[in-house]
Amino acid sequence: MTAPSDESIFEMAAGTARTDARRTILLSRRDVADLMAPADYLAAVESGFRTLHSGHAEMPPPMHIHATGGGFHGKGAAIGDGQRLVALKLNGNFPGNPARGLPTIQGVILLCDGGNGTVLALLDSIEITIRRTAAATALAARHLAKADAKTLTLIGCGAQARAQAEALCDVRRFERGFTVDLDRERAVATAADLSRALGVRFEATASLREATRASGVIVTCTTAKVPFLGPDDVAPGTFIAAVGADNPEKSEIAPALMARARVVVDSLDQCLAMGDLHHAIAAGAMTRGDVHAELGDLVAGTRPGRSGDEIAIFDSTGTAIQDVASAGAVYKRALTNGCGTRFSFA
Repeated sequence: MTAPSDESIFEMAAGTARTDARRTILLSRRDVADLMAPADYLAAVESGFRTLHSGHAEMPPPMHIHATGGGFHGKGAAIGDGQRLVALKLNGNFPGNPARGLPTIQGVILLCDGGNGTVLALLDSIEITIRRTAAATALAARHLAKADAKTLTLIGCGAQARAQAEALCDVRRFERGFTVDLDRERAVATAADLSRALGVRFEATASLREATRASGVIVTCTTAKVPFLGPDDVAPGTFIAAVGADNPEKSEIAPALMARARVVVDSLDQCLAMGDLHHAIAAGAMTRGDVHAELGDLVAGTRPGRSGDEIAIFDSTGTAIQDVASAGAVYKRALTNGCGTRFSFA
C-alpha cells in the first residue's frame, strides 16, 4: 500500500464535502488497523513534518486536563495549503487501566474539512497514536541511527513496544534485540512475540545496562517519572528514541545524558514544556540553544543528521501534525476502499 500525497488527501476531502456534505465516516480501531501498514504511517508522518517545516501547517499548543488516576490531553493541527484538513484528538491516559482490562491510552480523532468545517470522519485514536508515534521514531532513526546498527533494546513492553520494533525494522536491519520491563513476564512475552513476528532474536533481560550498552538503537517507552537512562548506560554512537515523557511529570533520560547527546525534538516549543528536554533545562544541564534541530529540519535537509560516534537522542512528545497527517491518510484509504460506517449528525 502506498500512502497518499498531501494533495490527494486534500482533493479527496474537498470532493467528499461537495458530493455529500452531511455524511461522516466512523472508523473503528480494526478499520484503521486494516487500512495502513507501518510504512504507510512513516510516509504520512514524514509528509506531515515536511509540510510543517514549509509553513503550510498550523499546530497550536496541546491542552491537558487532570483527572483522578490519569488525565486527558487534546491536540489539534491543520495541514495543507489552500484546501486544508483539520484534526482534533482527545486522548485519555490512565496508567492503571491495564489492571482494569482497559487500554492505558484511548480516545478519538475528529477530522474536518478546513475549508467549510464539514466533519469528515471520527476515528479511533488508539491505533493511530501508537503507529504515528512509532513512525516518528523510525523517521528520526533514518537520520540519526547508524546505518550498521544491529541491536535494538526496547525499555517498556506496553502497547507501544511492538509498533516501535515493527517501524524500526523498516529502516534498519537488526540481528538481535532486548526487552526490558519492570514486569518480567511481560518482557518475556514481548520478546517471544517479536521474535516470531519479526524474525529477529529478542531476549528479555533484567539487566538494563547490559542491554543498552550492547545496542545501537534504544527506545524508552515507559510511564517513568524518574529518569533511568544515564551516560554510563549508553555506548558511543547510540541512537535513543525517548518516547514515554509525553507530559511534564514524566521523565526517562537523565539530564547529564541529554547534555552529552545531539538532541533532536519533534516540536521545540512542546518539548520545552514537557519531555526530557524540559527536565534537562530545568536541571540546568541544557538550554534551548543546545537543541540541534527539530525533526522537520532533518526531513527538509536544512540541518544534518548524526555525526560520527556521538550519541543522538530524539525527544518524542507526540505532535498533532502526526495525528492530522496520519488521520488524513487513513481517511483517504477508507474512501477508496469503502471502509467504515457512514452516518449523518443531522
